[in-house]
Amino acid sequence: MDRRQFLRTAAAAALAAPAFSFSSRLFAAPASTPRFLLVFLRGGYDCNNLLVPTGSDFYYESRPTLAIARPDASNPNSALPLDAHWGLNPVLRDSIYPLWQKKQVAFVPFAGTDDLSRSHFETQDNIERGEPRDHGNYRSGFMARLSGQLTGTPAIAFTGNLPLSFQGAAKDIPNISLKGNTKAHFNDRQADILAGMYRGTPLAAASADGLALRKNVTQDLMREMTAASRGAPSARNFASETRRIATLMREQYRLGFVDVGGWDTHVNQGSVTGGLANNLRNLGEGLAAYADALGEEWNHTTVVVLSEFGRTFRENGDKGTDHGHGTTYWVLGGGVRGGRIAGEQVAVTQPNLLQNRDYPVLNNYRDVLGGLLQRLWGLSGNQLQAVFPQARPKDLGLV
Repeated sequence: MDRRQFLRTAAAAALAAPAFSFSSRLFAAPASTPRFLLVFLRGGYDCNNLLVPTGSDFYYESRPTLAIARPDASNPNSALPLDAHWGLNPVLRDSIYPLWQKKQVAFVPFAGTDDLSRSHFETQDNIERGEPRDHGNYRSGFMARLSGQLTGTPAIAFTGNLPLSFQGAAKDIPNISLKGNTKAHFNDRQADILAGMYRGTPLAAASADGLALRKNVTQDLMREMTAASRGAPSARNFASETRRIATLMREQYRLGFVDVGGWDTHVNQGSVTGGLANNLRNLGEGLAAYADALGEEWNHTTVVVLSEFGRTFRENGDKGTDHGHGTTYWVLGGGVRGGRIAGEQVAVTQPNLLQNRDYPVLNNYRDVLGGLLQRLWGLSGNQLQAVFPQARPKDLGLV
C-alpha cells in the first residue's frame, strides 16, 4: 500500500472509528427499537428454484433438468410444501423452513422494479437509489435518506465500500466488511511501520484510529463468537458473517446493509445440488444463524432479502437461466406476520409471463418497501416521500 492509498484508507477509517466503539452500554437507543437489515443478492438469483411453483404444470414443462419435484414425503429432494401452489427448495429444510413454520418468514413473488434493461449494474443502481427511473440524485441512496428521517437509529454497511444505498447521507455512515476470516488486516510490525509514516503529522491520529479499527473490532467479535457458540464450531461462510453482523446490530446499530454475490447462473445451475443450491443453503444457514445470534432481539428485527431481478422462467440450452424480470423477496423476523405468500399474484402459466419469458412485476419494490418501512417506524407521508419519491406505499401486512 502506497502513502496516498493509505492516507485515503486511514482517513476513511477514522471517520468510522467512533461508531465502532464497543462501549455499547453508552448507546442510548432502547434495545426494543426496530432493526432492519437489507440483504442484497447481487447477480439476479433464480427465484423459481427457491419459491417453487409446484402447482404449475408449465413450470415442469419449462425446466426439464432444473425443476424441483412436487412435495413428496418419500422424496427428500422434493419441494417442501408451503401451500397448495408453492413449495420451498429442500436445501432450506433446516434453516428457513423452521422459520416458516413459526410464521417468521413471508415470501413476496412477482416483485421487482420497472427497469426492463436486464442489466445487473443499471438495475442494482436503480434499486439502491430508490428513486423514479431517470429522476433524482444518482449519488443518493434510499437507505441514506431513510437514516436521515430517523433518530436513534444508527446505520452501518457490512461491505468493503460504502454501497450506493447509503451514499448521500448528511451524516457519515460507517462500513466494514466482515467476510472471510477474522484476522487483523495488518500485523503489529506492519502497523508500526505504517503508523510511523504519519507520526508527527496532522494525520497521526487518523492513521492510528484507522489501524486500530479492524484489530479492535476483531478482538471483540472473536470473544463474542466464542462465548455464544459454547464450544461448538462456528458456521462457515455467510453464517460466520451474519453472527458477526448480529453482534453489532444487537448492541449498536439499527439499520444495516449487506450484499452477497454469485447469483448469476447461466450455465449448469442445478436444482437441489449445484451452484444455486449451495448458495441458497449458505444463505439460509446465514439467516438462521443471524436470528439465533440476536436472541430475544430477533423479535424486534426485520430482514428483507432481494435481488436486482429474477431469471428466465424457462431453462436455457446450457442448463442454466438468463437475466429475467420479476423475482421473489423474502421478509423475515420475529415480529413478521409470516407463514404466507404475500402480495399480488397471478397463476404461473405461459400467458401470464412477461414477454413470454419472465415473471411480471406486480409488486413494485419501492411500494412494498415503502409500506413495510412506514409500518416499522411510523413514517409520515412526507417522510416516506423523502425516502421513496413518488412511491405509493403498499402495506402487505408483513409487520
